[in-house]
Amino acid sequence: MYTGKAVIIGDGLVGSTTAYTLTIGGLFSKISIIDIDKNKAEGDALDISHGVSFVPPVKILSEDYDTCRDADIIIIAAGVSQKSGEDRMDLLRRNYEVFQSIVPNITKYCKSDVVIIVVTNPVDILTYATYKLSGLDSHQIIGSGTVLDTSRLKYLISDHVGVDMRDISTYIIGEHGDSEVAIWSLTDVAGLCVQDYCKACGKCQGLEMKEMHKKVIDAAYEIIEKKGATYYAVALAVSRIVEAIVRNENSVLTVSSFIDDIYGVNDICLSLPTVMGKGGAKKILEVPLSEEEANGLKNSAQVMRKALTEIGL
Repeated sequence: MYTGKAVIIGDGLVGSTTAYTLTIGGLFSKISIIDIDKNKAEGDALDISHGVSFVPPVKILSEDYDTCRDADIIIIAAGVSQKSGEDRMDLLRRNYEVFQSIVPNITKYCKSDVVIIVVTNPVDILTYATYKLSGLDSHQIIGSGTVLDTSRLKYLISDHVGVDMRDISTYIIGEHGDSEVAIWSLTDVAGLCVQDYCKACGKCQGLEMKEMHKKVIDAAYEIIEKKGATYYAVALAVSRIVEAIVRNENSVLTVSSFIDDIYGVNDICLSLPTVMGKGGAKKILEVPLSEEEANGLKNSAQVMRKALTEIGL
């Protein structure tokens, strides 16, 4: 039963920005923030609450895990920051330890039909870990996946061709990370495949597909170098996922979810075009891929499987 409540676990830059974004979105009557730093969570809840007269009515509170009891959506944005000299696997191991504490605290209280959205990186690995630790059905455990990566590619294509991003259709699939795959074979601009659009446009030599894809992969690195962290766009991506679930939109988003025998990939969480609505991931769409794209997805799955093996999953 829908209660109109969201819980955000982790009140860092991503968590607090997500709380703010959801407040503006007007989807919930209550948003609870949980963080080990209770003063920070209380401060952000109070700060956002002071602006509630400008948005649809909502209560913003700092609470403990028992507030998960009646939540419809629980968003996990908690995690540790990468230390100087620490590699990706060291970070993964430490964040997995954090999740081994967080997830049991959620499942101790949460209702049976809750949807959990994982945002913490590496998101695909931690989405899989949450699925295994929670004991909930796979459709209830969603990672933010490549929803943001797909939006970044749409932005680059839109900027290049001069067409509204909403009239561009494309997907980034696989890992949210270096092994992700751009699906150029299904990319279109206002209904025209992107290659045909470029031929008809005739303004330039066409899209530099490899260059654009690299810009998507490197986008977070660039932003982190310039300002230390990414949080605005990912908060908007999470808000979009939440909106699709709460409004039962049946929208297709490239979230990360449990994959079982799709494209020859098994027992892993990766991003694929997925119908999102009430209850979470309703259906994963097995869209046609070129041979190169299918191989890229399998490689991405292998990268994720290796990382899972190294942390004992």
